[in-house]
Parts: sequence; structure tokens; C-alpha cells
Amino acid sequence: MASAQPVVVYPPAVDGGRRVRVDDQFLGMAYGLLDVAEFLRRAGIEGADPDYVRLTGLIEWRGGGPDVWDSGA
Repeated sequence: MASAQPVVVYPPAVDGGRRVRVDDQFLGMAYGLLDVAEFLRRAGIEGADPDYVRLTGLIEWRGGGPDVWDSGA
């Protein structure tokens, strides 16, 4: 089933990085909210900052929300 949100942040990897996808394009590995914000800015969402990333409804957070950056491994 496709995500209703255009941005998906996947569960943390062992190193704490989370894959970020916009629509069907993989943008990179994020290691914090600042990285996610930068990916969104590059994708055309001007003014994206860590607060925006934390609060926007555009992101589907898989494997934990915006404060989860540890895989637990």
C-alpha cells in the first residue's frame, strides 16, 4: 500500500541513519532533523527547518517519530 504522505522516513539503521524518500525518489540518509530539513529544501519545500520537520503532516515516520535516531541494536 502506498503512503498517503509524500515523504517517508524509514526506521533507523544500525548507525542511526534513516533513509528519506520523497514520492518515489530516495534522497539520502538522515542522521537528524537538520538532515531531513535539508532534503526537503532540496526537494522544493522552502523554509523547511527542524521544527517544520517535527510538526508537518507531510512525513510518514516509520519505526519511530522524529526523535528516534537509534536502532536499538
